[in-house]
Amino acid sequence: MMSHPSPQKLAPTSRTSDPPNYDTWTREELIARLKELSESPTAVTTTANTPPASYNPPPEPKSSSPHQKKTKTEKSKREFNFSAYPTRKIALKFSYAGAGYGGLAWQAGPTPLPTVEGVLFAALAKARLVDPEGGFEACGWERCGRTDRGVSAAGQVVSLYVRSSNRPSPSSSTANASGTNEEAAGGTSDLRLPSLDAPTQAETETETERRSVVRYLHTLNGILPPSIRVYAWAPVAPTFSARFSCRARHYKYFFSARNLDVDAMRAGAARLVGEHDFRNLCKLDPAKQLTSFRRRILRADISPLLGNNDMHALDLVGTAFLYNQVRHIMAVLLLVGARLEAPRVVSALLNADPEGEEVEAQDGGEEPLPRVTCKPEYQMADALPLVLWDCAYDPEDARWRTDEAGMEGGSVGLYSQLVGLAERAQVEATLAEQFLAAASEFHGPAPGGSGEGGGGPCDVPLGGGMVRREGRYVRILKRRRSESVSVVNARWRSRSERREGKRPDK
Repeated sequence: MMSHPSPQKLAPTSRTSDPPNYDTWTREELIARLKELSESPTAVTTTANTPPASYNPPPEPKSSSPHQKKTKTEKSKREFNFSAYPTRKIALKFSYAGAGYGGLAWQAGPTPLPTVEGVLFAALAKARLVDPEGGFEACGWERCGRTDRGVSAAGQVVSLYVRSSNRPSPSSSTANASGTNEEAAGGTSDLRLPSLDAPTQAETETETERRSVVRYLHTLNGILPPSIRVYAWAPVAPTFSARFSCRARHYKYFFSARNLDVDAMRAGAARLVGEHDFRNLCKLDPAKQLTSFRRRILRADISPLLGNNDMHALDLVGTAFLYNQVRHIMAVLLLVGARLEAPRVVSALLNADPEGEEVEAQDGGEEPLPRVTCKPEYQMADALPLVLWDCAYDPEDARWRTDEAGMEGGSVGLYSQLVGLAERAQVEATLAEQFLAAASEFHGPAPGGSGEGGGGPCDVPLGGGMVRREGRYVRILKRRRSESVSVVNARWRSRSERREGKRPDK
């Protein structure tokens, strides 16, 4: 049988009587009560105006004073007003281990690996130093030297406009008072940026100024992965360009001298110094439509690493470099070191300009150098050992600095991080050496050839521990040549015009 609510439950309530506790009612009792309320206007009125027993009145609206601290949720919902903060142009000097990245330059389309610029820009945006909506163009982003996938850098430089203070400009005080601006640290507490709350009365003017300073190194290195580290920054003039203000670029290529004739490699590297046509020592990019391949090399030498007589480095310093130029140069020098080529092959490859003066052999030989106007086919060196070591600027253009040493973090933390990374790399190298020692009990090196006509197979070194086994080595100057620069450029223009719906000129 259906049960009915008790008379006490059905009795109309007044403002002063205790409200009914509907939590204890059955389904049938609730239905009966609803029918009663729908038929009794008085009951509806009195019940509607009677708060439930568990009712808590809402708190009084809080003052919207700009000095009132906001909750983390409120902060995250507010939009950051970049225009309220002062900006300045700076240069950042940083390093990155290229093995885990798809190159330096950001790509518009998807890439198998992240790019260094993409990760760095994301860190700048998270720290609210740049406006992510404006992208690279809005902040005037410029890089010094582009590096390919797998190539590292110890002194790469970019220039851009960034937020220069943790406090809004005085002119934006009115906007801040209305609550439209966000604190410079944003709602991301994990960044551990300086607090941007109003200073207390006990703070001195110096303390206030210190709190407004943006600590670029501490901020960015706290966001970036360990494979990217910002070393220094410099305030620069609006006319400064990370690319065009650079006076020289210094590359290093590390290699093991095991089974290589280092003296022969030095003799080959010495021929690079000066201004030459490097069309045979680079990768041709027809999209750039280059017609001049002359570049100036200021320094080219090979030396052992301090404390390690096996590992050596090629130091190559120049005012500018062509696409993959360093890796092509190193590929030829490795062939010279393996005694598969003579040092004079470097001079022959530099004797490339069809209208320029002939390059001297520099070895005292009577045989003249051939004119090599089209690049012979050969494989460039591996990317892993290549490092953009430094980008040089006039001291008055870029005066590098770090965060103040007295601040939390400073430069000590960065140095300790790099020491840890170096020690871990040394452990990995030691393990690889021990594996080699264990395997040498059962295996030995492959027999080497004696160049073309040697009659036996040989290992062609490619750098980075990579080799290519060849049954019969063919010298570079006797290999198949690529098409001339003019032919390759013309073909690219023709295809480009067809893609745009145009016909090439007849």
